[in-house]
Order: sequence, then structure tokens, then C-alpha cells
Amino acid sequence: MCGRYAATKDPAKLIAEFDAVDATEGAAPPADFNVAPTKNVVTVVQRHPRDAEGTVLDEEPAVRSLRVMRWGLVPFWAKDPAVGNRMINTRAETAKEKPAFRKALSRRRCLVPADGWFEWRQTVDGGKKGPKEPYFMTSDDGSSLAFAGIWESWRDPKQGDDADPLITFSVLTTDAVGRLADVHHRMPLLMPRNRWDEWLDPDRADATDLLAPPAPDVVDSLELRPVSTRVNNVRNNGPDLLERVEVGATDLDGALFDLPRP
Repeated sequence: MCGRYAATKDPAKLIAEFDAVDATEGAAPPADFNVAPTKNVVTVVQRHPRDAEGTVLDEEPAVRSLRVMRWGLVPFWAKDPAVGNRMINTRAETAKEKPAFRKALSRRRCLVPADGWFEWRQTVDGGKKGPKEPYFMTSDDGSSLAFAGIWESWRDPKQGDDADPLITFSVLTTDAVGRLADVHHRMPLLMPRNRWDEWLDPDRADATDLLAPPAPDVVDSLELRPVSTRVNNVRNNGPDLLERVEVGATDLDGALFDLPRP
């Protein structure tokens, strides 16, 4: 976890839900029912404004805004952006210790709005591993989930300061809680609404106390919905991917695969 999720709300809805302004500059992607790594998605950040020279105005109130970022964190010191393909997730337990994530966790935290995420449960038949069954974890009231994320700005070292910045992010993950552990041993670090301000606060360097797995009541409010194996194929994309199916249904469009584990 987390290797796929759904993000179908337009910026207008996210602006209202996250009390943010739109800074996507018209680049927000359309509704995506099968978000995969390396895609561009909408995230939420909170930053102090800058003056015309780019200097941060710390005395000015921080502004919460929607920003488009690519999924798969590329550290600022990386020589090749392909490294981001391996950094779609970050273990919350060790993020402070890893050079690739430490500075971003301290200075560049974000929220990743999602309708829900997909996970695959390993079935067992007669003591042998059977096919993996996909589930969609989503809120029971239609509200967005907010994954805790960290982000970075990268420039191609071959082009120097003239290069356009590549803005990327990684989703923090933690041990699965409650019923979710029956599907998979990991889950995204869900940030409940009452912690959004703390997580996004650009003046807060230490977020250690926000990295614990979510409380049981956060998980209890989720629906664990079995869905079609059509979601296995990244080329499939549509609202049908979120529809409930019978557990064990034999719709096998697209190859089964193992998701990367952070």
C-alpha cells in the first residue's frame, strides 16, 4: 500500500471541502477512477506567500491551496527523476530517518485528497495462494479521505536553475488498523479533518506525534467494498471500477500482480 486510488472530485468541490484556493492554474487532471504512480494529481499544501523575488514572507499568514503534483517523490538531490518510481510510498515509522524523506517531512507536508484507495487481499485455497481480490476502501458518507503526504521540488541538474521544477509527492503509510488488516497489512496514513491544520502548518518542523496509525473510529467509518478485478489493469478507468461486486467474482480482465510494498 498504497499503489492505486481514486480521485474524482473537481477543484471546485475540493476547494470547498479543504477550505483552500485553486492554484492548479488550469492543470488539474480530470476525474480518475484508477490513479496509478507517476500520474499527476491534485494535492493540498499550505505555504507562506512569496514576494516578487521569491523570498518567503514568514510574517504573512500561510495560504492553503490546491496544487498539481506527480505521484512518486524525487528527492531534490537526485540525478535522475526515475528514482521517483520507487518512492510512491514512505513508511511513517522511518520517514524521519531516511535522507530521501527527512527534510520533506519537516518542511514540505501535503494532503492527498482521495475518494478511496484500492487494496488486494490474498486468497488461500487448499493451503495454496489463490487469486488476489481487490477491495475499495472509502468513506461511508462520500467525503474525501486525506492521505498524509510529503513533497519535493526537483530541477534537472544538467539544466541548473533554468530548469522547470518537477513537483512530486509520496504517500505516507502505516500498519493497517482494525478490519483493514484483514485485507492488507499496510494502509495509507489517513489524516482526520481535526488534524489537517497541524499537518499542513509550514511553521511546524516536528510532526512526529502525527505519524501514529489512525484511531479505530477513523477506520470504523470506512466501507470495505469488494470490486472488479478490472482495476488490476491501469488502462481501465471509469466509475464501474468502484462498484461493489460479489466476493470471488471471476471478472479477470487484466493480469493479477503484486503491488509494491514500501
